[in-house]
Amino acid sequence: MKITEHISGADKTLFSFEILPPLKGASIKELFASIDPLMEFQPSFIDVTYHREDYVLKKRADGSYDRISTKKRPGTVAICAALQNHYKIDAVPHLICGGFSKEDTENALIELSFLGIDNILALRGDNRKGDTHFEPEINGSKNALDLIHQIQNMNAGIYLDEEISNSNESNFCTGAACYPEKHADAPNMESDLKYLKRKVDAGAKFLVTQMFFNNQHYFNFVDSCRSAGITVPIIPGIKPITTRKQLSILPKLFHMDIPFELTNEIDQCKDEKNIADIGVAWAIEQCKELVAKGAPVLHFYTMGKSTQTKKICEAIF
Repeated sequence: MKITEHISGADKTLFSFEILPPLKGASIKELFASIDPLMEFQPSFIDVTYHREDYVLKKRADGSYDRISTKKRPGTVAICAALQNHYKIDAVPHLICGGFSKEDTENALIELSFLGIDNILALRGDNRKGDTHFEPEINGSKNALDLIHQIQNMNAGIYLDEEISNSNESNFCTGAACYPEKHADAPNMESDLKYLKRKVDAGAKFLVTQMFFNNQHYFNFVDSCRSAGITVPIIPGIKPITTRKQLSILPKLFHMDIPFELTNEIDQCKDEKNIADIGVAWAIEQCKELVAKGAPVLHFYTMGKSTQTKKICEAIF
């Protein structure tokens, strides 16, 4: 079922969350154990992230180095298949540009179509570790807009091999990311909205925001999107603070602000164990306001842990 169909058919705010594929060598049972506690809240869909490959240098006997490709997490396609088989719930794979040629992307799309997966979140993806800027793969998509165009081409039965005849048309519902506090690479919010509008015009049917801790950023962003002619559903992304170190890590990684009221309360917290409770309480108030003002879905970034998300859901759903 498409995300847009979930939203249009609902008479209340829906629940969804994002997971990380387990590390290589970990059991799928560990992933299920982190998901099971959240199933009582009837999630509409589960996002599955994708981590691009990285490289390590391995020293040879002669002193030179080999550049070895590493991939620390199993493939997103396999995890999505496992989720849909185990839970009978819609899985939404992330597809990224980094590390994929367009042929790789097409092959992944074919597999996803065969599996009956209806939705995709199309992302540029992060820079490779150590790179100062994003480098696309050779013959790969340069950005999410390129990736959305390729997905839409397949929906129209247009494959990379132009000689293919009677090609099957896929039927993916494509989503894209958006940033209430501006993408890190955008020079200003107006430019960011201009690029976002291009993604929607190219075929993105829903948007999922980067995490934020001040709801006013989300409300202002939605208003700006509507003024810019962006009418698709905009799903707010939520993550509760769980540790003190996240106060410095999250703004650096995700280029967003944490309100002084929240940081001040955590700064005054003497017991580290209470910080997660503060984060949950803040997120609950965020979610109550988002629901009251008609957010289509509350989408949680669980980072592979369900404890805090479960507490929030108990208060909201």
